Amino acid sequence: MIEAQEVNFAYRRGEPVLHDISCSIADGESLALLGHNGSGKTTLTRLFMALDHPRSGQVLIDGNNIEKCEPADLADKIGYVFQNPDLQILEDTVFDEVAYGLKNKELSEENIKHQVELALEAMGLSEFADIYPRSLSFGQKRRLGVAAALALNPRNLILDEITNGQDEQEKEMMMNYLKKLNTEKHITIILITHDMEIARKYTKRSLVLFDGDLVFDGATEKLFDGIKDLAPWGLTQPPLAKLGAVFGINALETAAFCNGLELKGAEAK
Repeated sequence: MIEAQEVNFAYRRGEPVLHDISCSIADGESLALLGHNGSGKTTLTRLFMALDHPRSGQVLIDGNNIEKCEPADLADKIGYVFQNPDLQILEDTVFDEVAYGLKNKELSEENIKHQVELALEAMGLSEFADIYPRSLSFGQKRRLGVAAALALNPRNLILDEITNGQDEQEKEMMMNYLKKLNTEKHITIILITHDMEIARKYTKRSLVLFDGDLVFDGATEKLFDGIKDLAPWGLTQPPLAKLGAVFGINALETAAFCNGLELKGAEAK
């Protein structure tokens, strides 16, 4: 479990970024962390990873205060994929990039090879194993960051705007795999995203930050009911949610909405 208890944070000589944030994220949740640019989303997750520490309040992982922890101390508990994929690239080949964290755990070469290959296959990068990682496309680099995090088998995954730079097929492939990890292996997924359709389709719970305040903590379905005005928080209702609200159809995909519309049409005859 990840907990924030009355957390406040400000960067050096800056205005406060987070104000008295309290929330808890249980093991196995699928959660969207939403808000306009500058609302504090990434800052909050950096605190979860011990990349920064609160000015006041505390962050707990599995009930333990992490104020004296470094990111490396939490590597087996939390995987973090940065918004800028270039920040995470350290090695000269895609294979070695994914293997980096595993080598630090002093696993056998056989185990490392197996876990790297599984992670690369899951992200559709197997054919690039021997390629220099910085030569990959932006979208491929994003998937590489996810593969590197997956290889360590963390219990929690924090993913910052990972669908940016992906085409629709790549986006669906990645998110379906993450959904499978969540439902079958009970890995906690924390998704920072500006894609409201992705949040609506793939998460059960949402936290919304606005100017450093936690303004919503509840079911994603309730947030995206198609009716609620999200503009004051800098968000928009997904088009399919708005359309579904008009016709009384709760559908996560276009095909399901069309089927629902056909059924309503048949009932009306």
